[in-house]
Amino acid sequence: MSRTSSRLPVGPAPGRPKKKKDLHPVVRDAVKGKLPDWARVGKARIEHMRRVSVLLAVWAKAAGERGVEVARWTGVGLLHDVLREARPSDLRPLLPPAFRDAPKNLLHGPAAAYYLEREGVRDYEFQDAIRYHADGHPAMGRLGRALVAADFLEPGRKLRPRFRARLRERMPADLDAVVREILGARIQVLVDRDTRIRPETVNFWNVLVDGSKKKKP
Repeated sequence: MSRTSSRLPVGPAPGRPKKKKDLHPVVRDAVKGKLPDWARVGKARIEHMRRVSVLLAVWAKAAGERGVEVARWTGVGLLHDVLREARPSDLRPLLPPAFRDAPKNLLHGPAAAYYLEREGVRDYEFQDAIRYHADGHPAMGRLGRALVAADFLEPGRKLRPRFRARLRERMPADLDAVVREILGARIQVLVDRDTRIRPETVNFWNVLVDGSKKKKP
């Protein structure tokens, strides 16, 4: 089997389903709340994934999405952490060189993308949202950015509840600005811990900052 690539498409997402019937069975099951048999998560993690999924569904509808798009947002929320509790030693060999040196807490996203591709999922925007949700990517689109936000803001998170609640209130209308604040908070934690910051995370930050400057009158 080929290892998953570090792809992130430019332009219209290849393989993006146009109707619910075009969704891959793994994604359709996720929309219904069912995980694949290769999932490696416990009860508490599943509850987190469900909260992320519900939040994304609410945001998708509030943003005017319908049908298949609501389903994609719902499914990506349930599947984003599907390998979060797998052993890093089992995940690392599956990944391309770009991810081999990643910290163990960043392996589950690209590994899940690998499994989705192996299953036949060809919605590459969906894959990439999961692949990069933990560290970001400068080419990340709306689906990926919404997942970054929902993963951080789902109401079960206990740390800094007021900060998270204020950001949730601004979603989904203020998506990019909210993601910028989330990423800034994550980067500050890494700086405080004297931890290396992956280049794609830094580049994602720069893209968000540049985008905010362009929106100012």
